[in-house]
Amino acid sequence: MSRGKLGTFDVTSLVVGSIIGADIYVATAVSTRLVGPAALLIWVVAGLIALIIAFSFAYCVMALPKVGGPYAFVTAVSSPFAGFMIGWALLLAEWFSLSVFPVAFAQYFSALVPGIDALGQAALKALFIAVIMITNIVGIKAAGRTNDVLTLIKLSPLALIIVGGLFFMGTNTPTVAANLQPFLTGGIGELGQALVLIFWAYAGFELSTLPTDEVDRPERTVPRAIIAGMSIVIAFYLLTNLVVVSSLDQATLAASSSPLLDSTRSIFSFAGGAAGALVLFVGAGALLSILGADESGTLGTSRLAYAMSLDGLLPHQLARRHKRFGTPYLAIIALGTAAFIASLVGGLSVLINSAVLLLALVYLATCLSAIALLRRDPELAGRLRGRRIIPVAGTAFSVLLLLLVDPSVWLVGLTLLAVGVPVYMYFSPRKELKELRDAFYSPERIAARRKRESRRFLALPVHLARHAYEAVRGRGPARARGRRRI
Repeated sequence: MSRGKLGTFDVTSLVVGSIIGADIYVATAVSTRLVGPAALLIWVVAGLIALIIAFSFAYCVMALPKVGGPYAFVTAVSSPFAGFMIGWALLLAEWFSLSVFPVAFAQYFSALVPGIDALGQAALKALFIAVIMITNIVGIKAAGRTNDVLTLIKLSPLALIIVGGLFFMGTNTPTVAANLQPFLTGGIGELGQALVLIFWAYAGFELSTLPTDEVDRPERTVPRAIIAGMSIVIAFYLLTNLVVVSSLDQATLAASSSPLLDSTRSIFSFAGGAAGALVLFVGAGALLSILGADESGTLGTSRLAYAMSLDGLLPHQLARRHKRFGTPYLAIIALGTAAFIASLVGGLSVLINSAVLLLALVYLATCLSAIALLRRDPELAGRLRGRRIIPVAGTAFSVLLLLLVDPSVWLVGLTLLAVGVPVYMYFSPRKELKELRDAFYSPERIAARRKRESRRFLALPVHLARHAYEAVRGRGPARARGRRRI
């Protein structure tokens, strides 16, 4: 491997870290209520759809090795206005996604501390958003220093559930068999809705795409890493959900707003009083994971709004930086306030459906861009397997997601998307979006994101496995440290 280049382990850890976060605590809660144990199959199907679309993103990056992202892809094959609209859709999708986590936080907190009324739930969401805003304005550097430790803490509860759940399944076969019946508890409509909700848990894979000059032998490394990374994610999601549906009866599962906590109670019921402590441990891990996921998402989304305002596409006030901390505090406050309002008026299902609607539009535009970009570069297309079928399949799957989204969110989603038209016309750019590109797609920014994502959540063990693998092959820690850039 070339010195300083990313290999398969590196890109694999980036794929995993870009996807897995607190989503498992959220999507499990909403999908199993719709279709019961059949959700296990949908986790695999949704993962395969995400895999195909991820390949389309990778093809776009290979065709545009210096610049990444849906905005750049669409602009290259269409126009700056089309690129802006896709960037606007992505900004709205991230906003809806950020609004999911205050709702999930309040639900898990209420499961640990029962009896909280509607006003208390709203107060919890407000407190959650306040912590997120303060952390992003003041404590970003401090948070980064403890990332690896927090990652291990957040993984421990899920590892406990999986290991304990597999033991439970092996020692309680009749109970598990009864809990898996009936396997399907919903109809076609519920299956489609479950696919939308579960697919949201895989969103983020687009962040794993990198300029090809960052990767060693990209035509081989990127496809292998995407397949390996998505396989790890699918297996992790599948194991977690298998344990949940095997340890809970259908009635409990249907009524639960925090299945992972209820699953912990069932799995460790033999432990007596200690089971309560284990439930508290898992609940604390869930709250910490949800908080961390929203903090990370707010960081990136607020910088997107900041960059767009720098370039005259949004009000210039959003580009104002804090005198002491140097952070775009007005953008952070605006985003947090908007997320809080959305969390009050929308439930988990509505917010996730809205996010997937806008993400599917972004993915559709990217897959179509991949087709156009590969046609422009026959030499690259000739080196890539599946160059014809994969972007076409990604396009079809994106359309499928659009069709499956709850019709009730279409009006709100498209109305918000349409707001982008007058925004673009009023703040019509007079120059190339240099700041927007530099804020997210310059080599320095990509390297920083790569480092952060490659050690995030489940990606950290993959990152550590890479160095163990190198040591076993005899490369030695000194040489590994000499090449280490992730």
